[in-house]
Amino acid sequence: MQRTYTSLLCSLYGEQQFSIRDPLWKDIHLPLSFKPIIADAVFQKLGRIKQLGPTFHLYPGAVHTRLDHSLGVYHIGFSILTSLLKQANSGNLVLPCTEEGMKTFLCACLLHDIGHFPFAHSLKELPLTSHEAMANRLICGNESLRQAIEQAGIQSEKVGLIIDEQIPCDDEEIKLYRTILSGTLDPDKLDYLNRDAFFCGVPYGTQDVSYITDQLTVVDSKLAVTEQAIGSIEHLLFSKYLMYRNVYWHKTTRSATAMIKKAVLLSLADGSLSFDDLYGLDDQQFFMLPSLKKFPNAPLFAAVRDNRLYRLGFEKTYEAQGVLEAQTGEVAGRTAFESALASRLGVPESQVIVDIPEPISFESDIPILGEGGTLKRFWDFDQIFSYDIGKVFTKSLRKFRIFTPSCIAQKAILEALEL
Repeated sequence: MQRTYTSLLCSLYGEQQFSIRDPLWKDIHLPLSFKPIIADAVFQKLGRIKQLGPTFHLYPGAVHTRLDHSLGVYHIGFSILTSLLKQANSGNLVLPCTEEGMKTFLCACLLHDIGHFPFAHSLKELPLTSHEAMANRLICGNESLRQAIEQAGIQSEKVGLIIDEQIPCDDEEIKLYRTILSGTLDPDKLDYLNRDAFFCGVPYGTQDVSYITDQLTVVDSKLAVTEQAIGSIEHLLFSKYLMYRNVYWHKTTRSATAMIKKAVLLSLADGSLSFDDLYGLDDQQFFMLPSLKKFPNAPLFAAVRDNRLYRLGFEKTYEAQGVLEAQTGEVAGRTAFESALASRLGVPESQVIVDIPEPISFESDIPILGEGGTLKRFWDFDQIFSYDIGKVFTKSLRKFRIFTPSCIAQKAILEALEL
């Protein structure tokens, strides 16, 4: 068995025949057979979608793309795979890995985001097809991409299976790759926290990635981490908190994303836009939609593009049982609330936007491998990120906000709210 793991490691390293220079991870080595996949139009479109959308209005350096990020996820996925194989080669664990399976997993790392379109995360409340399902459709249904994958000796259906966890699968190797690609310490999170911090020019998201990947292991077919790495998990969770506080949910970022969401909702409501119009777009195509479709709400799109963002007119800590929250918890209720408030203020409906971020968690569900091989939950070892502390973090971040043009006085908003 050890000879098998040695041959798998040799195969994995031996195929890394060309490199791409990345500002974060430096040289990212890939197989030559992946060149046509990277060159395909589907993957190249990721280079025209900013990873953080309009955040560059707040942090001008944040113009990195989903293509950069996808290469980074491949790089960290490769590091995790080699770390696990080295442990298996030492006799510390048993893996169901095959040469074909490993290549399939790395291809999934590279293509995991191809189903994304601009502002997709801001529109989660809408009944849109998930980006994982869209990725699977492209991998299996786009002829040029499918051919590029299969010419690399990879079955496109299996790549889609790893990415889209909603598809039933009982293949143990595929299930292992799913747990690696999506979890508390997945390559996606380890790249985007580091990359977003790097390009925003803030120190909060930086992780000790090489140490984390070396401490990952597999227990009962699931990814786990050794007890020595608990500090790294705490660091990751606190970094996540700081990045949400200072970048992802900063009021400037939230204003821009709320304006886009409002523009899309109004355009869907008046029939000038359909859900299908959103899929497969890059940033430029997204902002061209109003002129192509002649949207009545085109000014909102243009305002975000040109950094003419709405001002924060009202803010309070989100309360699940709050009076305002009860009226605005669902999209339909929020739209009605905005319309009524706009009427009381005497302004168009498009000039009043309620923004409520989605719930997030600061808990870790990754199992911890303790001394003697015992498997425990993270919070059995750690008191800092307990359930109660996680709720405190979430409460401190989640705000009920109303954004309006600067011409609408904050006092007028308070009077209209009858608070």
